[in-house]
Formats: sequence, C-alpha cells, structure tokens
Amino acid sequence: MEVIEILDPDFRDTSAMLQLNNEHAQETSLLNLESFNALLGSAFFARGVDRGAKAFLIALAHSASYDNPNFAWFQARFAARQKSFVYIDRIIVSHALRGKGIARSMYNELFAAAAEAGIHSVVCEVNIDPPNPASAAFHASMGFTKVGEAAIHGGTKTVGYLEKKLT
Repeated sequence: MEVIEILDPDFRDTSAMLQLNNEHAQETSLLNLESFNALLGSAFFARGVDRGAKAFLIALAHSASYDNPNFAWFQARFAARQKSFVYIDRIIVSHALRGKGIARSMYNELFAAAAEAGIHSVVCEVNIDPPNPASAAFHASMGFTKVGEAAIHGGTKTVGYLEKKLT
C-alpha cells in the first residue's frame, strides 16, 4: 500500500495548489494567484499532500479578515454568542487520491489543532444546490450537524452551514 504523507503546503507550490483549486471551482470558488496567496497567508491551518498539489485543506480562525458570504454568516452568528470557531474554507482531494482517507486525516489534524488552541467549534458549508452529496455524507460521518442554510451569489447557489463541536 502506498504511504501518503500529509505535510504543510509550501508557498513555493501555490501555483500547483491554485490549479487544483480551480479544477474544483464549482465546489469551492475560482481564485487567482494573488487571492490564493492571501487566503493561505491568513490561514489558521493549512495541510496538503505533495505540498498541496494533490490535496489540501485551508481553514481560517474566526477573527480572520476574509470577504466571503459564508464566513460572514458564521461570524455574525457566532459573534452574537461570543464564540470562537475555525472555518474550513476549502478542502480538495484530487480524483486520484479519493477514498484513501486523506480528507479524514486532514480534518482530524485540524480538529486537534483547533482544540489545542482552545477553539470548540469547526464550521463549514456544503453545497445543497448545486448538490454535493458526497461532501454532505462525508461531513455527516465526521460529526458535523446542520446549523443553517442560505442562498448566495444572487440565488445561484444554496449552501448548508455545518458545525462540529469539539467539546
């Protein structure tokens, strides 16, 4: 069995990470190199395979400066309760590596890092329309529960907001 080592993405490989990101823009969002570098630069947590070229996860702390409607949704709801969180902005695993436990491993590393930092919730969104049933099933298996829903981008996309409580 092939051993797949999970490492921190290296900024030297942002072009390969960007290519992987943009191949999956329907599930995440299309970015340019400048916006991708800014996202990585503000990350609370970033992990990947082959320095992010084959798979990666990027998550932001609740206090990050990030112009994104989904992140803003969580900020508004959690701020009212004075609750911190880590927001999973994107997770992408190349088709060749799917089914090998890569996403599960990266999520578990994120959960441990968040708990160590005293953060009790990890949040994300999953596409409802257009649907992403594989992502919905994966997140349910990882213990996420739905805490809201919204139509975004002028009603062209509907997302479900999910939370995993760490304690």
